[in-house]
Amino acid sequence: MSVQNNPADKAELNALCSKVRALVGVGNYQVCTSMIVSAMSKYPHAPQPHNLFGVLLEKQGDHVTAMKHFRAAWALDATYLPARQNLDCFGTFLSCGKCAFDESDCPEEKQDNYKIEFDAHGIGHVVRRD
Repeated sequence: MSVQNNPADKAELNALCSKVRALVGVGNYQVCTSMIVSAMSKYPHAPQPHNLFGVLLEKQGDHVTAMKHFRAAWALDATYLPARQNLDCFGTFLSCGKCAFDESDCPEEKQDNYKIEFDAHGIGHVVRRD
């Protein structure tokens, strides 16, 4: 059973996100590291621990390794919005600096802004709707 289908595992990972948010807020990075590493070993296929570790590394100034963990979280689950938001935020020169610890930090997406149009060769192109 995957983490997404097991309510107990999902609740534990949500609690981990909340605990890490609180500990990062007070600068207790060492406890965060041990909690996240433990979660990585317990839930090797879950994106949350990698995303949280990326946030922790960003806070500590290790941008390159943080981006690797954000990409690992995205690779584990391409629908996990916090990983994508962190990649978008920290993958630019003009970073907003706001970390996404969990889904509550992600703004609602508007699906209607883009559409696919096909050219004469049958190749689809994503275009912005007016």
